[in-house]
Amino acid sequence: MSDALVRNGVTIDDSFAEAFPMKATRIVITAHNLTWARHAALAATGFATSVIACGCEAGIERELDPSETPDGRPGLAVLFFSMSGKELAKQVERRVGQCVLTCPTTAVFAGIHVGEAIALGKNLRFFGDGWQISKVIAGIRYWRIPVMDGEFVAQETTAVVKGVGGGNLLLLCRDTDTALAVAEAAVQAMKTLPNVIMPFPGGVVRSGSKVGSKYAALSASSNDAFCPSLYGLVERSELTPQTRCVMEIVIDGLTEADVGAAMRVGMQAGIAIGAAGGLLRISAGNYGGKLGPFHFHLQKLLAEGGVE
Repeated sequence: MSDALVRNGVTIDDSFAEAFPMKATRIVITAHNLTWARHAALAATGFATSVIACGCEAGIERELDPSETPDGRPGLAVLFFSMSGKELAKQVERRVGQCVLTCPTTAVFAGIHVGEAIALGKNLRFFGDGWQISKVIAGIRYWRIPVMDGEFVAQETTAVVKGVGGGNLLLLCRDTDTALAVAEAAVQAMKTLPNVIMPFPGGVVRSGSKVGSKYAALSASSNDAFCPSLYGLVERSELTPQTRCVMEIVIDGLTEADVGAAMRVGMQAGIAIGAAGGLLRISAGNYGGKLGPFHFHLQKLLAEGGVE
């Protein structure tokens, strides 16, 4: 914690979050009303917190006004991230087929138009059992698949672009109540920005991990240096007796700048609550800079945001 910075009583570590290249796409889910669009989006982004075991990381980016959607209906923008374009394509097709096609009144469209094309409705059309039809509008192909409430409209493909995954903040707090309040405020601030998602439940992860384990079968294990119950037991704890709860926020974004901006507003939201509100320190997880090419230095991000 050398050269730490203090803002509103909160210590900002001279450290950085280390992030990784990913593949990403956005889809737009519309429906008869926002309730049903959200049902589909929540189902499609379920079990998508970490590529370690989920195959992809996904989340709702934002709500869309009918004026912003291809069919003039309420909708949601959803972002998906994976480590390869092949895995991303598989995850998107399965999730749209099982969670959007099945959901009453929905339609699905590409949210990114320039990049490598992957199937959206291209293969799902076969569910129509020969009754499916296509239309080409302004050079874009859409499929109309008969279903029991009418028809499911799906754009044929969406585009894959490069993304950035694994930006993160560690929020070291006085107790559980304050940690939840700080984390919720930070996530809410991040959600106001475009092109990013926080894929864990409520945007927050309590089971932060480190690389490796005493068990050979595991590639990651509990980040014991930040576990309050292990203070005084582990050789190198990052905590003090006053730090009784740590929450992590992981951020995926379409660009390096998007992830950095989200981390900045998240830190600013926490600093606004300050030490009086229970936030004692902000840190970040990294691997010494050896594994990921994107390094988000906390103090530099704050300086760029004009936080004094």
